[in-house]
Amino acid sequence: MLEHELTRLPGGERVVTERIDGVRSVAIGLWVGVGSRDETPARAGVSHFIEHLLFKGSSRYTAQEIAEVFDAMGGELNAATSRETTVVYTRVPDVHLEQALDVMLDMVFAPSFSDVDSEREVVLEEIAMVDDNPQDLVHDLAGEAVFGRHPLGRPVIGRAEVIESVSVRALRSFHTRAYVGGNVVLAAAGNLEHEQLVELLRAQRPRRAEPLRMTRKPLHRLPAPGIRFQPKDTEQYHVVLTGRGVSRSDERRYAASILDAIVGGSASSRLFQEIREKRGMAYSVYSYGSQYEESGQVGIYVGTREENLSECLEVTAHELRDVGEGNLRAGELERAKENLRGRLLLSLESTSTRMTRLGRAVVTGTELLTLEETIRRIDAVTRDDVAALARELLAPEGLSTAAIGPSERRFRTAVEHFNPRALTRAA
Repeated sequence: MLEHELTRLPGGERVVTERIDGVRSVAIGLWVGVGSRDETPARAGVSHFIEHLLFKGSSRYTAQEIAEVFDAMGGELNAATSRETTVVYTRVPDVHLEQALDVMLDMVFAPSFSDVDSEREVVLEEIAMVDDNPQDLVHDLAGEAVFGRHPLGRPVIGRAEVIESVSVRALRSFHTRAYVGGNVVLAAAGNLEHEQLVELLRAQRPRRAEPLRMTRKPLHRLPAPGIRFQPKDTEQYHVVLTGRGVSRSDERRYAASILDAIVGGSASSRLFQEIREKRGMAYSVYSYGSQYEESGQVGIYVGTREENLSECLEVTAHELRDVGEGNLRAGELERAKENLRGRLLLSLESTSTRMTRLGRAVVTGTELLTLEETIRRIDAVTRDDVAALARELLAPEGLSTAAIGPSERRFRTAVEHFNPRALTRAA
C-alpha cells in the first residue's frame, strides 16, 4: 500500500512525502499551481519564461553555483511548465537532501532575475525550434481547435512577440503573485524524514501578511468542431484529430485511459496495427489524452505522405466508430487493463515517478488513491463504459482536425471523408 504524509503550513504551502525504505536517493519537486492558462494574452508565455529564469541565479546562488552544486551531487536539476502547473525537480543521493532543497527553495522563492535578456534569446530560439518542427507545432493548432481563444488553447511555450517585449518588472510581478502560499507544494519520495522537509520549507517560505492568488479564467463553452491548417513545405502531412476530453476529477478517467490504450496508446492498439503494421502508411501514429481542472483534450496524431492521407483518416474513422459501437475484439479490454496495471506497477519502482504522482495530485487538488484502489477502479471499467466514452469523445463528427502540410486543398479533400461537418463549419 502506498502511504504518504501531508502537512499544510500557516501560509498555505503544503509538504507531501512518501518514505521508501531500501533506496539511497530522494526525488524532490517544488510544484507551483500556475501555468499558461493563468496568463492573459499580453503575458502569454510568462510562466515558461520564469521557469527558465529560476536557473539564472537567486538571492544566495549564482547560475554557475547552482549548476556546480547539482553536478557535484551527481543529480540533475530540471523544470517543466504545463498549462496548469510549473515544477522544479531533481533526484539526488539522500545525503545531499538538505543542500539540494536549500538551493531549490532559494531559486523558486528568491530568483534574482539576472541575465533576463540573454535568456530571452534562449526562449525565442526554443519557440523557433518548435515552429520548425511540424510534429510539435501541429499540437498547438490542435489545442486552438479545441479551446479556441481560451488560455488552454494557447501554446505553453508562449508567443515570440510577448517574450521579446515583456519587462523584468512584469516578470517579478507575476512571480510574486504566483509563487506563494496555497499555490506551492513541496513533494518528495525516497529515503527521507517528513518533518525535516517541513522545517526546511517553513524556514524559507516567503513572509507575506496575505498570500496572493492567481485568478484562473474558467472554461464555460468550447467552440464547435472545425479545422485548422498551416501550409508548410513538408514531405508528410502532420495531422491531429482532436476534441474535448474528461477532467482530472471525472470518474470516467479510468475508462478514458483504457480507451486510449485500445485506440492508439500502445503497440497492439488498433491504429498502430491498422495504419502502421498492416498498411505501412505511417511511421508515427498514436492517441493521447490530457486532463485539466474542468475539462480535457483527446487527440490522435498521424504523420503520413499525401497519397496515404485520405485512407489514414478513413481507417481511423472506421476504428473509432467500431469501438463506439461496442465491437471490442477478443481480449482487447483485458489487455488494455493489464497494460495500465503493468505500467503503473513498473512506474512505482522510480522515486521520481512517485514524487511526481504526489506533487501533481496535491497541487491540482486531485485525490490521492492507494495502488489497490487505483487497480480496483481500472478493473471496474466495462465494455459498455469504453464504448459510451468512445461515442461521446471520439465520434468523427465531433472531432476537430488540425494539420500542417503542403496543400490545404488535399487536406480538405481528406477531411471530407472523415468529418464533412468540419468543412461546413469552417466555410
